[in-house]
Amino acid sequence: MPSSIKNKTGRTVLVLGANSDVAKEAIKLYVQDGYAVIAASRSINELNNFVQQNGFNNSVIIQYFDAVDYHSHKKFYDGLPQKPSIVLYAAGFLKDNEAAMHEWEGAHQMMQVHYCGAVSILNIIVADEENKQLEKIVGLSSLSGVRGRKSNFIYGSTKAAFTQYFAGLRQYLFARKISVHVIVAGYIRSKMTAGLNLPESLMLEPSFIAKSVVDTPRRFIIVPGIKWKIIYQVLRIMPERLVAKLP
Repeated sequence: MPSSIKNKTGRTVLVLGANSDVAKEAIKLYVQDGYAVIAASRSINELNNFVQQNGFNNSVIIQYFDAVDYHSHKKFYDGLPQKPSIVLYAAGFLKDNEAAMHEWEGAHQMMQVHYCGAVSILNIIVADEENKQLEKIVGLSSLSGVRGRKSNFIYGSTKAAFTQYFAGLRQYLFARKISVHVIVAGYIRSKMTAGLNLPESLMLEPSFIAKSVVDTPRRFIIVPGIKWKIIYQVLRIMPERLVAKLP
């Protein structure tokens, strides 16, 4: 890693999908805690502006990363200036369910970003057993993946697959003492949800979610916010005949 990058902890965080609102807030916290950060995204210009505006030039390296360009993932990983201690997968894409039902491209993009892209790059990362620094992997999932609902089951199915992949990855990496966590979040006030008609009382700020990302407890599934913890538990046990009545 270039000597000009500050790294008080001696550890590096790789943020995949670093242009998301939650990812940017997490980067702020990681830098504050003394980590070096590799912020990876297709949105290089936006990330450059973010880094400059926050004065992170000496703490954050920006790398180009396309979650759905699977053939580039091995080269991307091999070319990192420093192998990560922590990995955050925050890439996301949302298409309205009705539009996704009739436009395969949108449905396919959600599948690629949320599941295929994650599996592709994370398989490469965990296969590198020479990286003894790797200690934690965190993924941003969604409550939409807990139960299938008629209003968003295509998006939800991609998040369900994402969560199940992380569940298996957690078991796979247990012997190597690498912890794996998913943030199962409710409604987040973000670029992705802008314009959607969502209940204000249930909206969570990206900075609030980011705290759960950075300060992960030991458990696998982390649901930020007391209201969403209750909703999560209710959804898990709700009979299917009642789930069918949900929007």
